[in-house]
Amino acid sequence: MLSGEHDDTPAIVSVNAGAGGTDAQDWADMLKRMYMRWAERHGFKIELMDEQPGEEAGIKSVTFNVVGDWAYGFLRAEKGVHRLVRISPFDANARRQTAFAAVDVWPEVEDAIHIEIKEDDLEWQTFRSGGAGGQHVNKTESAVRVIHKPTGVVASCQLERSQHKNRSVAMKMLRARLYEIKEREQEARIAGVHAQKKAIEWGSQIRSYVLAPYRQVNDHRTEIKVGNVDAILDGDLDDLIRAYLLLEAQEKEKEKVQANEKAKAKA
Repeated sequence: MLSGEHDDTPAIVSVNAGAGGTDAQDWADMLKRMYMRWAERHGFKIELMDEQPGEEAGIKSVTFNVVGDWAYGFLRAEKGVHRLVRISPFDANARRQTAFAAVDVWPEVEDAIHIEIKEDDLEWQTFRSGGAGGQHVNKTESAVRVIHKPTGVVASCQLERSQHKNRSVAMKMLRARLYEIKEREQEARIAGVHAQKKAIEWGSQIRSYVLAPYRQVNDHRTEIKVGNVDAILDGDLDDLIRAYLLLEAQEKEKEKVQANEKAKAKA
């Protein structure tokens, strides 16, 4: 299950609210809690890197580091779109609403791994940290955003009071994302697929969490269904993660067998 080159590394996890308005922002916050509870169950350390609060409730996005052995190997099973169906607490008519959030996971790339990032390719922006207001609002422009111009990849951090620390965290996030792009391109070349990347689109969810009219979590990749939704949302994800990683390993083994058979047939 954990045979990937970087499966044993810490993970950088990003959750972004999608379609669904305030419900989606609340859903993103619920997913953040779910993954943090999962990490706590495994004794992993959590380092918050960036968070954008929602306008009415929840969060627009969050990025955090899960530090521990094999964190990336397990959490990469969570990449994709997650769908929530429930009676909306934000709807005065108590109607059922559907909300989406996208989860992405990258390995924490060490500086020793060479990722060429030219200073001329970076555009740095500074701004004041946002928040709920009060004494914790930053009065100086310590928050930073870095844009990698050749790829359009953006990373930002506003949680530290020091602009220098925020720049360091943003660069760690940028390095991880650029490494993932490099890995995808390499895999595409090996597979003979040129510049084709499977986009995460609304409607292509990997998992549905239904709270009404019935209660069930359904993983659409493995077809595993779990009735105890509360346990899942409280971080009890091991069975779902393990099932996906086993399925993925089996599919890779089949691909190897098929490739060997083709090679023998050509010979």
